[in-house]
Amino acid sequence: MSGLKVDVGDDRVAVVTLDEGERRNALTLPLVDEIVETFDRLEASGDVGAFVITGAPPAFCAGADLGDLGRTGSTARSDSGSSEKGLRTIYEGFLRVARSPFPTLAAVNGAAVGAGMNLALCCDVRIAARSARFDTRFLKLGLHPGGGHTWMLERAIGPQGAAAMVLFGDILDGEAAEKAGLVWRCVDDDALLEEARRLAAKAADTPPELAKRAKEVLRQMPSIPTHDEAVDLELTVQSWSAQQPFFAERLAAIRDRVQQKK
Repeated sequence: MSGLKVDVGDDRVAVVTLDEGERRNALTLPLVDEIVETFDRLEASGDVGAFVITGAPPAFCAGADLGDLGRTGSTARSDSGSSEKGLRTIYEGFLRVARSPFPTLAAVNGAAVGAGMNLALCCDVRIAARSARFDTRFLKLGLHPGGGHTWMLERAIGPQGAAAMVLFGDILDGEAAEKAGLVWRCVDDDALLEEARRLAAKAADTPPELAKRAKEVLRQMPSIPTHDEAVDLELTVQSWSAQQPFFAERLAAIRDRVQQKK
């Protein structure tokens, strides 16, 4: 039985739902494989311009399956190389989303725990239902954070916020996550998917190659030390975009609308 539910609409938004509610959508090895295959297939299809990731109730994603983590941990006592390889296999459940060149949005509808938080953090934008819960939980399980968790979290909410969540076990609901800057917006539970799809549709309406290049530039910006270097980087890409057919088409459409209003 499939662990994912995929809905691609006329708006070119793919809503990918982790659909193992009885497991609270924990990342099992088969589910990880399915996430990777689904993103590979949809990105190559030409039918998708943006992704929304969410979970079947009651959770967004309860982290990595503890059985799989336990097997990986038992391997560590005899072969650390095999242990690291096993952990990286689990990481692919969220790292594949992080590598997507398309705009990605996490619609966090419930608990996002451990690797489930990583899945949300790997998305470009996060919105949360009021009932969302962001819980790192790694140290409580006797496990060090993995998958770039501390790096992503510190970039999202700063050193003190990351320490509060990782070291002190602070758990944020949707409203607190919005105040901390962990999510872009907090909405009522019954409005979450509609709001997620509305935002994602705006991204999907962008010419795909333009959206990909803009995402590449956004990813580079934290390492750009000066404004002048940022100007140079953007200049190259903006010059490219000004020569593309989609710019000419959209400029002509704007001019037509202006003429019609006169």
